[in-house]
Amino acid sequence: MTKKVGDRGEILVAQLLQANGWKILETQWRCRWGELDLVACDRQWLLFIEVKTRSDRNWDADGCLAITPQKQAKLIKAASIFLGRHPHLANLACRFDVALVRRTNHGNILNHDPSDPINSIATEFCLHTYIEQAFDA
Repeated sequence: MTKKVGDRGEILVAQLLQANGWKILETQWRCRWGELDLVACDRQWLLFIEVKTRSDRNWDADGCLAITPQKQAKLIKAASIFLGRHPHLANLACRFDVALVRRTNHGNILNHDPSDPINSIATEFCLHTYIEQAFDA
């Protein structure tokens, strides 16, 4: 799976979160411990969302098996650094969510309109599973 495909999965999840009232604070936020795919908030919660995008035939349960204890530890460390750099968000409850996105069409998009990239993403990708509080810090 290429980086571009993963990016498109993250875009889809960000759009779905925004449509449900979440504010996207960061995408692909990086520090020495790794990357936070999406950081979102509302008035109560600060979400750190790990997005895994896979084809329909994959080896790791749609990306779920890629969220190992080691990966979780890196995400927790990255979130701690993020909070250190954004102390005004420390009053929000933090949650680690996982979004499993499935690539449904492998580039053979019917009725593809290049002038409408958002619709193209929704046609080619779908949110397969969204796991709230997938693991604890």
